[in-house]
Amino acid sequence: MLRPAFSLCVYCGSRPGDDPAQLAAAETLGRWIGRHGGRLVYGGGNTGLMGAVANACLDAGGTVLGIIPQALVEREWAHQGCTELCVVETMHERKRLMAEHADAFLALAGGIGTFEEFFEAWTWKQLGYHDKPIGLLNVAGYYDPLLAFLKASVAQGYMSEAQMALIHAGDQPAELARRLIEAAGFTTARDLDQI
Repeated sequence: MLRPAFSLCVYCGSRPGDDPAQLAAAETLGRWIGRHGGRLVYGGGNTGLMGAVANACLDAGGTVLGIIPQALVEREWAHQGCTELCVVETMHERKRLMAEHADAFLALAGGIGTFEEFFEAWTWKQLGYHDKPIGLLNVAGYYDPLLAFLKASVAQGYMSEAQMALIHAGDQPAELARRLIEAAGFTTARDLDQI
């Protein structure tokens, strides 16, 4: 098997949500990763946005590394079609391995698990534990309230503009993925972004 061109860690919901635009964005992102010869690193689930991004990546010829705790194998219906499925004991081990195998991080729509993973990757970056790009995919304004809250935190002196600048935000999956991968030091074929 060829070594992937890059590895993008994606955090997203194990539910599909109510907005079809989020599902479409997950599928677009998965196809983009696959068509660019990349590897998706994600939580290993087969349902919701997690399953959608993994299936799209696999269908487009990419590789998928799923990392899931044993306690969630049944709850999230572990994706048995992953190129590699790693079953671990704890959430801490899951997140550590996801971070180790990633060149960049991207959060899609999701719930508290997605939020927690995104904030941890961001915290680790600002503390210097890694220097990998972090993105927030804001499809259909899903993250507008969060971004407004974060800006209010800066305005009130609890965060800095420099910390906010660590996040790449955007609403187009392929364009944001390209920015993250290029920020991580990889080159991508821009003409493929139109596919």
